[in-house]
Amino acid sequence: MLDTFKAISLSHKSAPLAVRELIALTEDEAKQFMLRLRDFFGLSDLLVISTCNRTEVYYAADSGSDLNSEIIRLLLIEKGLTDTDQYLPYFQLFAEHTDAVRHLFEVCTGLHSQVVGDMQIPNQVKHAYQWSADLDMAGPFLHRLMHTIFFTNKRVAQETSFRDGAASVSYAAVELIDELVGEHHNPNVLVIGLGEIGADVCRNLADRNVSNITLCNRTHAKTESLASQYGFRVADFDNLTDEIRRADVVICSVLRDEPLITPTLLHGLSVLTYKYFIDLSVPRSVDTAVEQIPGVLVYNIDHIHNRTDEALNRRLSAIPQVEAIIDHSVAEFGDWSKEMAVSPTINKLKNALEQIRKDEISRHLKHLTPAESDKVDKITRGIMQRIIKLPVLQLKAACKRGEAETLIDILNNLFDLESQPVE
Repeated sequence: MLDTFKAISLSHKSAPLAVRELIALTEDEAKQFMLRLRDFFGLSDLLVISTCNRTEVYYAADSGSDLNSEIIRLLLIEKGLTDTDQYLPYFQLFAEHTDAVRHLFEVCTGLHSQVVGDMQIPNQVKHAYQWSADLDMAGPFLHRLMHTIFFTNKRVAQETSFRDGAASVSYAAVELIDELVGEHHNPNVLVIGLGEIGADVCRNLADRNVSNITLCNRTHAKTESLASQYGFRVADFDNLTDEIRRADVVICSVLRDEPLITPTLLHGLSVLTYKYFIDLSVPRSVDTAVEQIPGVLVYNIDHIHNRTDEALNRRLSAIPQVEAIIDHSVAEFGDWSKEMAVSPTINKLKNALEQIRKDEISRHLKHLTPAESDKVDKITRGIMQRIIKLPVLQLKAACKRGEAETLIDILNNLFDLESQPVE
């Protein structure tokens, strides 16, 4: 029975932030979960994506088995959520091969991002793919799929306006700063956490000529590098409380299990006008109780709505073009994956016929001269190539009609292909 690509998805479209942050995986957690999936279910071609807006698992499995519910339950248990039935409704299930493949294409191009066309997601998917490769969980199918997706992303960037302008989560956060402190000529902005999103926030702040920026990060080398690149100030992480006191806006993007910014950390904080916290972390790094402090306003990832600027409108108008490109890529990949599924049968058939050819030639070689042997070898090779051409073409055509398994069974019975090795 042929393998089928399947997927489970928890995203901002199906679950609120309070649920997403409970299930989000760090890199180490994602890799550990992948190892458990391999050990428990023997899965191959495995991809685990976990971002601030989605946690998804893609995998190849026997088409007759449905592991989606079991994988979700294992994920929840890994995160310490034993009441699994409570969370099952938040997940989307993709049990059909084509549906799972297309969903991954759409996720990677940014069609399903909270800010449409978000430039973060392609890089995040590349990191997830690297985890699969590092753990030896990416076979020929996943390698081909991911490179097809990356090529599709390149086509989208080159052939449409879907990548025009900047509408990422980090850019939307910087736009929010403009709205919140528009009357403040040059606000003091503190950026905590300099991962991919934090670094992108710095780039967008620099592009908007916001100059009073302070960077605070546990990894000092990265802080110094970004500060030097953009001319920002560096703060010691040990002085975090004091830095928060002097900031007008605090942008936080850190990955940790418990909130970093709590009422205890801000004890005695006095706010003369307003202090804004923009929390881009999942799980949240700003405790919800912080907003009880007078003058403090907290915006989390679910508050970062699409910015209705010209660039975003261009992206929205380009969606039909993007979908058409995806249609073409999915169709081409579908043809390839179907042919890949029958390639072992084709190789076995070639081996079986080649063995027949060699056996018959060996019976007569002793009666032939070397020149005659060479001629017979060339003639019989040509005959075998012509004989096998039509079955191979018919088998590939059967793939496109969805009838490959029937023809494979017939060829197996006719030529006893199960006993043939695959080269």
